[in-house]
Amino acid sequence: MRQHSVDASADEALARMGYKSELPRNLSMLSILGLSFAIMAAPYGLSTTLYITLDDGLSVTIIWGWVFVTLISIAIAASLAEICAVYPTAGGVYYWSAMLSTRRWAPLMSFIDGWLTLVGNWTVTLSIIFGGGQLILSAIQLWKEDFVANAWQTVLMFWAVMLVCTLVNIFGSRYLDLINKICIFWTAASVIIILIVLLTMADHLNSGEFVFAEYDSSQSGWPAGWAFFVGLLQAAYTLTGYGMVASMCEEVQNPHREVPKAIVLSVVAAGVTGLLYLIPVLFSMPNVEVLRQVASGQPIGTLFKEVTGSAGGGFGLLFLILGIMLFAGIGSLTAASRCTYAFARDGAIPGFHLWRRVNKKLDVPVWAIILSAVVDCLLGLIYFGSTAAFNSFTGVATICLSTSYGLPILISMIRSREDVKRSTFSLGPFGWIINAITVLWIVLAVVLFCMPYTLPVDASGMNYASVVFAGFAAISIVWYFVYARKHFTGPPVSKEEVIAATGVMTGSAVDTENAILEVKKMPSN
Repeated sequence: MRQHSVDASADEALARMGYKSELPRNLSMLSILGLSFAIMAAPYGLSTTLYITLDDGLSVTIIWGWVFVTLISIAIAASLAEICAVYPTAGGVYYWSAMLSTRRWAPLMSFIDGWLTLVGNWTVTLSIIFGGGQLILSAIQLWKEDFVANAWQTVLMFWAVMLVCTLVNIFGSRYLDLINKICIFWTAASVIIILIVLLTMADHLNSGEFVFAEYDSSQSGWPAGWAFFVGLLQAAYTLTGYGMVASMCEEVQNPHREVPKAIVLSVVAAGVTGLLYLIPVLFSMPNVEVLRQVASGQPIGTLFKEVTGSAGGGFGLLFLILGIMLFAGIGSLTAASRCTYAFARDGAIPGFHLWRRVNKKLDVPVWAIILSAVVDCLLGLIYFGSTAAFNSFTGVATICLSTSYGLPILISMIRSREDVKRSTFSLGPFGWIINAITVLWIVLAVVLFCMPYTLPVDASGMNYASVVFAGFAAISIVWYFVYARKHFTGPPVSKEEVIAATGVMTGSAVDTENAILEVKKMPSN
């Protein structure tokens, strides 16, 4: 009875924000924490992007870059959590940008942020699953060192992993709560096992000076100091998915309390997990040149093999990382599909009538899942033109998601942080400082992650992040002028409409919900 009451209350609050509840609220806070933890997947993300920091600064960039970006990410997560506590809907940052803006600017701000969020969700999913395909193929090199997967083998493996993640999301949705929880324990156990094995089986352990103070940017081609910042892509990409779980608000009980906590706690947990993983990896790291020359560009399996002394031992540790990858792929596609569903629900995507449908039998937006998967599969074809495509995917994912997070935070600051003053997750007097730090970092990140991670650059090593970003920007601009400019109005009820109709200054979630309810009772003009 109590559970039914909680669900009804959450559904009523959602209705007051202009939406009908169509998805079952069967996810707990622990499950959402597990989902966010899965999307970031610190050991996996750090493993698949290790090649970046091997060239751009080595240990200093790996360890201190991780610590630096973790602290920045906690600040961004806290800023988002503060807003999420006031407006807990599947629209996430897209909805927040509208509600925090003035009536005039709400449609445009939500449209821009919605597309940034959508592309960010799609490309994070793409990079996670594409990297997984590469990592699976790299395992063959543990036994056959001269094996180099060609473009077709890589893309087909990527499609195979994507198919598995898609099928789980469509037909195994009832088990997502359990899958997300298992992810937490699998990841924690994997890190502990890898830590013990690496430190006990390594023939030679590197010095503390190497682990915490070795800086080598000679392979990057960038000036020594700048190479450190370019190398931050490893940490920034890994720690970028926490805001995606806001799209799960409509499947959680008490989302205004549980989702904000999950957003922040997941970053803290990922930061600690990543550090516990990186330190033994660096202590046991073999000759760096051997790792730099791995043909697949995925050196973590070779590192495990060198330390354990056998291909079987190397694969055993790599298998743990691949398990984390599968959780990350499933979770990221879940979040991406809910983001697609929420944005289509307001008519912001071509063909929105199809993408916003929820299958009543399976209780999931099946077509939104399929669209997300198909878009990613098509983007994967970029690999035929550039073997550095994975670097581009990680870059555009980090750029789009970071920018989408920054927009509502910036709008909130411009509007004097009025809406978040009574948030149940208030940052209090530190809010201005925390918000300012996050916006400044995001501006820098956009510049950094459009750059190639090494110089000189040719067509095969080009960072196509800016190209992919520009391509989606062109699609959204065309769609805006063809359809959205006249038909898209943003979320069903805007804050300005509430104020204009009722005279209620919305300062909290309760005030907002009550005011919106009054608006809905009024006859339309």
